[in-house]
Amino acid sequence: MTVNGIELRHALEAEPVWDQLIEIYADVRADQLHQPHYSVERYSERLARHASEPGWEAVIAYHDNEPVGYAYANTLQPDDRWWRRMTTALPAGCTDIPTVALKEGMLRLPWRGTGIARRAHDELLAHRPEEQVSLLVNPQAGNGKVKALYESWGYETISEQQPSADGPVLTAMLRAIRRTAPSSSGPLE
Repeated sequence: MTVNGIELRHALEAEPVWDQLIEIYADVRADQLHQPHYSVERYSERLARHASEPGWEAVIAYHDNEPVGYAYANTLQPDDRWWRRMTTALPAGCTDIPTVALKEGMLRLPWRGTGIARRAHDELLAHRPEEQVSLLVNPQAGNGKVKALYESWGYETISEQQPSADGPVLTAMLRAIRRTAPSSSGPLE
C-alpha cells in the first residue's frame, strides 16, 4: 500500500532485504559507526541473531523505490534472555503473555517527523498474533525525544537493561498491541 509516496513492504526473511537494512542503519548511525557497539559489523551480528529467532518480520518503508526506514521484530519466549536481562522485577505475569519485541526501528533524517515511523510500527504489529509488544530505547536518544515518542504511542517503562557491556543502558518499555478505548457500550478493539 502506498500513501503519500511511501510504500510499506513486509519481509519474513532477512536475506532478501539484508543490504537495505544495513544501508539504512549505516546512514542513520553514520556519526556513531566509529563506536564498537554501533559499528556495521556489530549491527550485522545482531541482525543475523534477531533474524534467526522465531517470528522475525520486518516492514520497510520506501519512497520512490528507495528504502528510507524500517522496523523489525520477533516473538519472545517466556524464558527469553530479553526478560532475564531486566534489572528490576517485571510486572506479575508479564512474561506469560504472548509478546513480540520491536528489536530495531530506523528512519532516515529527511523522513523524520512525517509519520512514517508510526506507520511502519503499526503495520508491523497489525497482524501479529502476540498480545503485547516490548522495546528497548536509549533514554538519551534525541535528547529524550525518542523515548517520549514511544510514550505518546502508549508504551510504558517496565525496567532497564544493558544488553552489551559497551552499549548504553536502555529503557525497557511495554504496551498492549491492540489497545482498547472506553465507550458507552464497553471496550472497543
